[in-house]
Amino acid sequence: MAGAGDDARSLFQAGIRAALEAWPALQIAVENGFGGVHSQEKAEWLGGAVEDYFMRNANLELDEVEDFLGELMTNEFDTVVEDGSLPQVSQQLQTMFHYFQRGDRTALKEMVSHITQRKYKVTATTLRTARQTEEDDDADSVEEMEVTAMNDGAATDGACPQPEPSGPDAQTIKEEDIVEDGWTIVRRKK
Repeated sequence: MAGAGDDARSLFQAGIRAALEAWPALQIAVENGFGGVHSQEKAEWLGGAVEDYFMRNANLELDEVEDFLGELMTNEFDTVVEDGSLPQVSQQLQTMFHYFQRGDRTALKEMVSHITQRKYKVTATTLRTARQTEEDDDADSVEEMEVTAMNDGAATDGACPQPEPSGPDAQTIKEEDIVEDGWTIVRRKK
């Protein structure tokens, strides 16, 4: 029976990895080095931190999972996720943990497989990154990017939004989009 529990835990770990790897906000943060030079290592560490969080807190509410992931993204990647994906990823993780607790390896396997099949190819969803400036420790330089996650063609089930495709000029910065408080707004051409 211990083997069955180990198998379910391995599936839960794989599910966490799959959900985080398919999360466009995290992909963008890692690809753009928002977490510094060790962004990739932080993303890998994040999987273990999420697993540990669930194992230590058996009866988590969805908003608690969202808050935890949001704090990790802010603290580790200087990123505020505003693309609507945080509740979706939190729900996926919570559902997988529920399957893990019940010992439902079949449902867990199906969910992991489904998430893996529909990983997103990120091209550009609204993220804010805050980086402390060296000149003034109290001032944050913040940039905002409009980003669109493109599905790689795999089927989706409503757990992920269907974003609009973006063209090659989806990220054009205009002089009027740089506002005096340090924000840069990047908009898609209409």
